[in-house]
Amino acid sequence: MKNNKNIKSKRKIVKMNTNFDSRNFIHSKKLKTTLLITIIILILLITRIGFLQFAQGNYLKELAYNQQTINQIISPKRGNIYDSTGKALAISAQVDTITINPGKFIKSSEVETKTLQEKIAKGFSEIFEIDYNESLEKVTSNSPVETIAKKVGQEKVDKLKNWMKENDISVGINIDEDTKRYYPYETVASNVIGFCGSDNQGLSGLESKWDDYLTGTPGKIVSSKGSNQQEIPNAEEKYISAENGSDLTLTIDYNIQSIVEKYLKQAVDDNDCKKGGNVIVMNPKNGDILAMACYPNYNLNSPYTPNEKLAETYDSLSDEEKSEALNKMWSNKSVIETYEPGSVFKVITASVAIEENITTTDKAGDFYCKGYEEFADASSDKPLRIACWRTQPHGVQTLREALCNSCNPAFMQLGKRIGAPTLYKYYQAFGLFESTDSGLSGEQSSIFQKLDTVGPVELATMSFGQRLNITPLQMATAISCVANDGKLMKPRIVKQLTNTDTNAVSEIPVTEVRQVISKSTAEQVKSMMESVATVGTGKHAAVTGYSIGGKTGTSEPRYNNLDEGYVASYVAISPVEDTQIVLLLTLYDPPKNNHQGGQLAGPVVSQMLSEILPYLGIPSSEETSNNDSNDNLIIVPDIKNKTVAEAEKILKSSGFTTKSYVAGDANNTLVSDQTPKPGAYLSRNSIVVIYGADSNVSTSVTVPDLKGMNASEATNTLKSKNLNIDIQGSGIVTSQDPIKEEQVQEGSIIKVTLKQNLTDAH
Repeated sequence: MKNNKNIKSKRKIVKMNTNFDSRNFIHSKKLKTTLLITIIILILLITRIGFLQFAQGNYLKELAYNQQTINQIISPKRGNIYDSTGKALAISAQVDTITINPGKFIKSSEVETKTLQEKIAKGFSEIFEIDYNESLEKVTSNSPVETIAKKVGQEKVDKLKNWMKENDISVGINIDEDTKRYYPYETVASNVIGFCGSDNQGLSGLESKWDDYLTGTPGKIVSSKGSNQQEIPNAEEKYISAENGSDLTLTIDYNIQSIVEKYLKQAVDDNDCKKGGNVIVMNPKNGDILAMACYPNYNLNSPYTPNEKLAETYDSLSDEEKSEALNKMWSNKSVIETYEPGSVFKVITASVAIEENITTTDKAGDFYCKGYEEFADASSDKPLRIACWRTQPHGVQTLREALCNSCNPAFMQLGKRIGAPTLYKYYQAFGLFESTDSGLSGEQSSIFQKLDTVGPVELATMSFGQRLNITPLQMATAISCVANDGKLMKPRIVKQLTNTDTNAVSEIPVTEVRQVISKSTAEQVKSMMESVATVGTGKHAAVTGYSIGGKTGTSEPRYNNLDEGYVASYVAISPVEDTQIVLLLTLYDPPKNNHQGGQLAGPVVSQMLSEILPYLGIPSSEETSNNDSNDNLIIVPDIKNKTVAEAEKILKSSGFTTKSYVAGDANNTLVSDQTPKPGAYLSRNSIVVIYGADSNVSTSVTVPDLKGMNASEATNTLKSKNLNIDIQGSGIVTSQDPIKEEQVQEGSIIKVTLKQNLTDAH
């Protein structure tokens, strides 16, 4: 026991006076700090992950996709544009686009890679005529795909394929199908159709307006690539086919378009109309635009090349002026530019007056023209006089006579009777306060004074079509309303859309807007228009065998802008009883000494209608002079395959003179051709040109300008050039076909239209 006590006593704890310190445990304060930092870092990491996942998730996903895939675009074929008869006005020709995958030109060593890249760059430079350094930059690029050349023709594609074969290069160079826009008829309807840019996007005209339908949707081929940017062999490809653009079928008829363009050019050039002209042909029954032409026009296949008129001053213009001039050259005057319609607008005023029972067509003594109308002028003690176009007053007139005479005072009196509020109500109904929504590019609306600012002078000038601005299409549409028994139709330029992938056809509907005037009123106004074309100021537009209604127009430039020049116009309807066609011709800035609408535009309208009406199959009430029973007209016999000598004998015995082109013996040489062709009707002593089978002579001659000549002068002028004449009408020559300076064969028949030289109105 004693020993145990000793042991216990030896185990007694000794209290130390120093602080305890151990390196095996973390101090509690440091532990808290470490834990806090760890939590903050975790929060930051979670926040960053959340940001990457939710805020940048789609972007990073797309970035990863782009790094891991190769996308090869498949261009859709742009839809074609056709006229109403099926002629292609705009087509997409097959071409190719050359692209490369620069990553496939990497070799095992730097030297081999550089040599290959330089060889390829040099090849591209020579074949496609591009800068070598630019080509090398693309070949050595880090991009997965680079474009070398677009719209490449077959000849250069064949050169590239041969070069690849010769240099044993089979990968990395892609030849992808593409299309190039092409316009087969070059200038036909150029200001209506418009053109495309280098990427097949529409830049003007219908190409721009209907671009969404024509363009289609691109397709693509998607394949995978690895971290070395090389395509993964045997990887699955995803093919997304392109959706081709839809075809457009227009209401325009190529044949009618060609007719009006031919005579419009002749009218502008012959009459020196400095600001050109335009013409609109419409079917009033459904609003279809059968033709719409501007001149000067331009070549759709080279739209950035100035036309002949612009080329005269183009090089002297600044860059900004050149851009403005090209835009003006491309513009469609029929819808983009407004003008003062002048006396053509009197048809609208007359329609309102009859519809409102303010007057009748033939009420005796209803109007009196003393040569002018007077109005109070706040700026002067003297009254303001607005004169008639004719210095000699028209005196007492009916409404029909006033329209035939195009008498301004009579229509000023009529406008005062109607009143501005009623006129504005009908302007709205005729669609003159808004664009026609025809489907044409850049269509503008009209400019009218606000109704509450219209005073006596403004009312007077509006009544005869001055000091208001509308587009030619608005004017033609309003006249079409009158021609269509008072029913206003929405103009239509696109007839249907065709899905080229499914062949499904979508019709653009014919739209009747509203009934503006009664059928009875329309018939009375058309009757007065017929009088204008038969006994009034519009006689120059008459066409033998057809009933024509018309109205002349000559608008003066505004007093504060005399540089605008005059505008001469003529609107025609035919046939009057059941109108199938409305034609509006507008000529801008003609010479001051020859600016009246009837004299200037009337004969051109006659030329156009004389070809358009028979083409449309509208029957004539008379046979043409060629089918006349006149003993002086004889038919040209068929002399082909007879000897030249025998042919000359046959022709001379029939009453013709002859000219023969034969190299050998006329008694043994057979006739291979003749001008005119068999069946033509000619007057006695006309010439027939004979070509022997052994003759290779070219006999083209230049058609002379016959305008202003009488029948005898025109006949002798043509005879001196071995040309024949077909005379229509009497008086002086107002038109000819073929036109002056055209090249024709000797013996050809030149059709001339003669009219009496009439004094005309505004």
